[in-house]
Amino acid sequence: MRRLRICQLITELGPAGAEHSVYELARRLNARRFDVQVVALRGGAVAEALKEAGIRVTVLDVRGRWDVPKMGHLVCLLRREKIDILHTHLFHADLVGRLAGRLAGVPRLVHTVHTAEARFRPWQFAVARLTAGQCDRIIAVSESVRRHHARRSGLTLDRYVVIPNGVDAAEYSRDDKTRHRLRGQWGIAPREILLAFVGRLGREKGLETLLAAMQLLAGRDAAAKLIVAGDGPRRKMLQQFMASDPFGERIRWLGFVTDVRGVLSAADIFVMPSRWEGFGLAAAEAMAAGLPVVATSVPGLKDLVVDGRTGLLIEKDDATALAGCIEQLCQDAGLRRRLGEAGRRRVIEQFDVATTIASHERLYLKLAGQPARP
Repeated sequence: MRRLRICQLITELGPAGAEHSVYELARRLNARRFDVQVVALRGGAVAEALKEAGIRVTVLDVRGRWDVPKMGHLVCLLRREKIDILHTHLFHADLVGRLAGRLAGVPRLVHTVHTAEARFRPWQFAVARLTAGQCDRIIAVSESVRRHHARRSGLTLDRYVVIPNGVDAAEYSRDDKTRHRLRGQWGIAPREILLAFVGRLGREKGLETLLAAMQLLAGRDAAAKLIVAGDGPRRKMLQQFMASDPFGERIRWLGFVTDVRGVLSAADIFVMPSRWEGFGLAAAEAMAAGLPVVATSVPGLKDLVVDGRTGLLIEKDDATALAGCIEQLCQDAGLRRRLGEAGRRRVIEQFDVATTIASHERLYLKLAGQPARP
């Protein structure tokens, strides 16, 4: 039986959650059953990581929405490679993919919804509804995302399947040597509490709420230091805050980092005050590292973090509540330990990456009419 030819099509390959999911899927699918390649409308750092992992990558370098020649290149690629299943990620890749897949005669198309979009973008859901017949299955990364997207698009829930993102907990096990080295490098005393924020510096991540909470905590006995790992459009705002705030020295910005495990090993508490998410991969990685998580009760995060058991949940944009939760955890080492241990168990039991990959493999084989076992 020949291998199924899978094309993962994504809007871009910058370092973010959806792109990381494509990376994990491409490199972990069973190579005896699946021949996988990745195509991106635009490039990014993840493209190099995929190539290093031995995955074929094509970057179309689309210049704008009317870049018709690049659409033609995609159609030709899909035909030439005789793709069996086109799997699209993010809105623009899905929009292009549904048209290109149809023109190229690709038999099956799957789309993953990675976020519960909070911005007012009704045209995205209108497109999903109008072109629903071209998509064989819609994957949602959490139950909240499934219900959110179905409500906005008007599609029935049975058009979706929930496959949560997964984490390899072993890759995020805390490293004591790295912890001591980084804390020393950053000037963090052994008993000081270090908060960590890891993610894209975009509006959706609620960085302003975190900085406001840091101001509220300034001067209190529970005052903690903060490490921010990531880059994006809110970078200038963060730098201005650090330069103008009298307590700005309590915040260190690392920029984009590849050693997420090291950052999590050095930290004591993970904070994720997102305005919207789909799954919250950074929070899952922090839980895998045994850190207690303070997060917002938004779709995706509330599916992942169990309030009072693996972390603490607050309403979005509530800096006072965020400061209160941080202060509570700073003052209670036992609570930090209990939440962190429970979070790691939850990731291992419920969100293991092997389960995520197996779920995708079963879906692909079912759509192609192939048996689950060769």
